[in-house]
Amino acid sequence: MDETVFHWQELPEAERFACWRDMACGSHAPNVVDSEQADDFRATLRVLGLGPVSVFALTYPALRSDRTPRLIRRSDPEMYNLTFHQRGRAGAVHAGREIQLGAGDLMLSSTSLPLRTRMGTEHEPVTMMEVLFPQAMLPLPRGAADRLLTLPFSGRAGLGALVAQFLTRLTTESAACGPADAGRLGVVTLDLAAALLAHHLDETTPPEAHPEALATRIHSYVRQHLGDPGLTPRRIAAAHHISLRTLHRVFERQGATVTAWIRQQRLDGVRRDLTNPALAARPIHAVAAAWGFPRAADFTRVFRAAYGMPPSEYRRLGVGPGRHGPHP
Repeated sequence: MDETVFHWQELPEAERFACWRDMACGSHAPNVVDSEQADDFRATLRVLGLGPVSVFALTYPALRSDRTPRLIRRSDPEMYNLTFHQRGRAGAVHAGREIQLGAGDLMLSSTSLPLRTRMGTEHEPVTMMEVLFPQAMLPLPRGAADRLLTLPFSGRAGLGALVAQFLTRLTTESAACGPADAGRLGVVTLDLAAALLAHHLDETTPPEAHPEALATRIHSYVRQHLGDPGLTPRRIAAAHHISLRTLHRVFERQGATVTAWIRQQRLDGVRRDLTNPALAARPIHAVAAAWGFPRAADFTRVFRAAYGMPPSEYRRLGVGPGRHGPHP
């Protein structure tokens, strides 16, 4: 698993603050950050790379952070940031709202909007965790989660507690995870975040308009059964006690069809496994079968149509997400 660690004890006092700031903010969404304790900045930082999802575990003294309109115009990765406050107080102004957060609170923010935060006090540092993920990957209708920006969620009970406990265990047990686990853990992390957000969208949406929660449940179900060749729209609809027509409407809202979405999820899984060094000895037909492609010839045809080359060449070239080569 890709992991980056910062310890303040390992650097001279004069370099600590700038190094921590660059690691915490510079890699994804630049902020203007300053601290009255910059001359003796005692902070820690761990970053877990889970494919397109990143998990940050941070401790630091009081500081101020501003993501300004100018910085957004210069660089916007279009990410959501789900923050879990474990210790300390924080205030934020974002998306036209102002919020005060304490231990056990969660909050969603967006790199696409200005954000001003004031974290910690002179006598109380901050301990927190962040989940950073692309907005486009959230399995909810585009923009739906924006309704939840800067609203406090409790991490002490219900789904919030489940998310908080998972993140805590993820960072404490990461040493036991191998490179092949990173992508899978990224999917789990994103699914949990989506479930939490869909739950709160349910609470803020009239009963007649709950497509987000249904879409999240369906996506989670499909991901759990991708290896089953018998996964069909009819079976998915039956498992959720809805009609086929309703199922197709859920996916139409996202600009996709049920069959195309399932096929793309399977292809994405195959792509990750084909470029995973730990699976280099596994036959291609076995990789494909594990993701729900039981017929080798059909799989090769679909793969070639999607990526412009047969899977054997894809594996040989080591082409994968984030590298140069064909993309869906």
